[in-house]
This record gives sequence, C-alpha cells and structure tokens, in this order.
Amino acid sequence: MRIRRTDGSDVLVIGGGIIGLVTAWRAAQRGLAVALADPEPGGGAARVAAGMLAAVTELHYGEETLLGLNLASAERFAAFTAELEEASGRDIGFRACGTLAVALDADDRAHLRELHELQRRSGLESEWLTGRECRRLEPMLAPGVRGGLRVDGDHQVDPRRLAAALLTACERAGVLFHRRRADRLSVVADRAAGAVLDDGTEVAAGQVVLAAGSLSGRLAGVPAHVLPPVRPVKGQVLRLTVPPAYAPFLSRTVRAVVRGSHIYLVPRENGELVVGATTEEMGWDTTVTAGGVYELLRDAHELVPGITELPLTETRAGLRPASPDNAPLLGRTALPGLHLATGHGRNGVLLTPVTGDAMASLLADGELPEAARPFSPGRFSPAPAPQEQPA
Repeated sequence: MRIRRTDGSDVLVIGGGIIGLVTAWRAAQRGLAVALADPEPGGGAARVAAGMLAAVTELHYGEETLLGLNLASAERFAAFTAELEEASGRDIGFRACGTLAVALDADDRAHLRELHELQRRSGLESEWLTGRECRRLEPMLAPGVRGGLRVDGDHQVDPRRLAAALLTACERAGVLFHRRRADRLSVVADRAAGAVLDDGTEVAAGQVVLAAGSLSGRLAGVPAHVLPPVRPVKGQVLRLTVPPAYAPFLSRTVRAVVRGSHIYLVPRENGELVVGATTEEMGWDTTVTAGGVYELLRDAHELVPGITELPLTETRAGLRPASPDNAPLLGRTALPGLHLATGHGRNGVLLTPVTGDAMASLLADGELPEAARPFSPGRFSPAPAPQEQPA
C-alpha cells in the first residue's frame, strides 16, 4: 500500500461519534489544531441511543463513583446545550421534562423502594408516588401500576440532533475531517504519532485520542498492554410516531422493569416516541430481530397499553461500548501520546459535556480534572511485578 503523508496536527481524534466529536470541538476551542478520522462522523451509537440524561434513575449499587461524574455532567447540560446551539445554529432537542420510574408488580415495587433508599442515602432528589399519583401525572399508564419514583432532574436530549450539532460546531471550529477509517496506529520512537487510514494516508499528530466506541479495542498497532478492555453490548430500539389526535401521549420519560427487563419510553417534542432497549451480549451482531421487537412492544404495552395504536416507524440495533466496570476510560495510556475516551456504555450521551471538558484539559494542559481522574485507563492495567529484595 502506498503511504501518503499529511501535515501534522496537534491532535488526531480517532472516532466520530458524539464522544469523539465533543473531544475534537473542545480541543479546537482551546487553540489546538485538530484532525478527526471517521468514515461517517456523527454516526455511531448515537444513532440508536434514546438520549436519557438519567443520573438519578440510572443509579446502580456499586457505582457511586460513576454517579459523581454523571451528576457533574448532568449539571452542565443546560449551559452546554446553549453554547453548542449557538456555535452550531442547530437545536439539539434538550428537554427538561423529568422522568417517572414505575413498578408494575409487588417485586418491582420493592426494587423501586430499595432504589429510592439508595438515592436518598446518596443525597439525590426523588419522590415516591402511589400508583394513583403516577397515573395522575401520566394518564396513559396501565391501571395496574403499583407505585413509582418521580425524578424531576433527569431530562433528555435527542442524540441524533446532538451529533449533528457537534459535527457542525467542529467544522466551524476548524477541525479537519478525514472521512476514512483509521487502519492502524502510528508509533514512532515508542510514542503514538498519528494513524494510517484505510486508503493509505498517514495522518501525523502530536497526540492521539482513541474514541472509537465499541471498536476502540480493535485498532491495529496499539500495543496489547494499552488496548482498552471495551466490548460491544447490543441494544435494539424502536421508534414510533404519536399522531396529533393522540397527543399528548406522555409528558416525560417513563421507565420500568417488566419481568426483569428494563424498558423506557422517551417522548420527543416532535411527536416521536423512542422505546428501548434490549441488552444483549451478542458480539458484533447488529441484526434487528423479531424477538427483540416483540419483547420491547410486549413490555411497553404492559406499561402503556395504548402504545399498540401508534405507527411503528423505525427499528434499529446498535452497539454500546461497555467497560468491565461500566464506567468510561478517560485519559492517558501507558503509551506516551495515546489517550482514551471510550467505554461510556449506557452513559455516553449523559457524559458528553464532562468528557469534552476533561479531554480538552488533558490535551491542552496535560492534566485531567479531578472529577475524571478515577476513570483513568490505568485502573485496568496489571499490577507491576514486585521487585526482588537483595538477600
């Protein structure tokens, strides 16, 4: 393959999903010359994500450290939205509508009660409601709803609009786009020095950010000991349309656990209703299956019976980039010049503002902000072998 060289940039971002785009935009704002390599920037997992900004309702046991990062990002979202919309001239569909998590049977009610206690111990704001109070807020809910949690601080954004706005903001900030796949990392004198694209172009850079989502662990040329432990987790999502005669169908995001499976319904202001999402360990498969669609519609119907009257407009499957501890990998690796911004799992949209700020700080100043330091890639590195002591 013939190698063609380009003039070097300060930073090369590999991956053009929302995490790669926000990293490139923020770095360019700091005065760095930034290039980004991706065959379809603005795509990736954002095409499938529902866009819930659910720092409180997504709380899980053992993820208290991640909670701090999620909350920090959620608090920035309104200001981030205003800045990005001004920079891009695009509406990203941010809605401060709140979330209602409900229980359909006694077991789910007990689970929600435990979650409520965890939220309260963590200093979070949520309100317990009876089933009747839930239905008063959302009349389309099934009569059998047994109770729920009202979380007014968990909002939503449209990930597709978010990605489009970030793409425009990057273009206006002077980010250079290479609309090709990065084939392998370039390493010169034991330092990351850019990448070779699939058409043979060699892109030189002083620093490289690997932000390729679930593909981050497959880039050739990355030494084995710094490859990110990121795996794909399949999610199938449905999109329906609420005709004007049915509006308002839901006023806020509604979540539940039905027979052990998580289900959510996210209503957009434009009449779209997003229903998701399955969680499947299926490797790189992105097939939309009849079983996946059936399970989502079945569970959504138990939650909101009227949903079966709505037109089904899209079915899609995508891959979340998941790490072993369900938290992102942010920061420098053991290979000088190579940084990671990947492994965000189910929180990629929520963590967009804080990730962009953290990576820009690292790239421009050489330091991660304190809030991001617990998520250094080094937490997965093997411990060094103990040194032998002289006799």
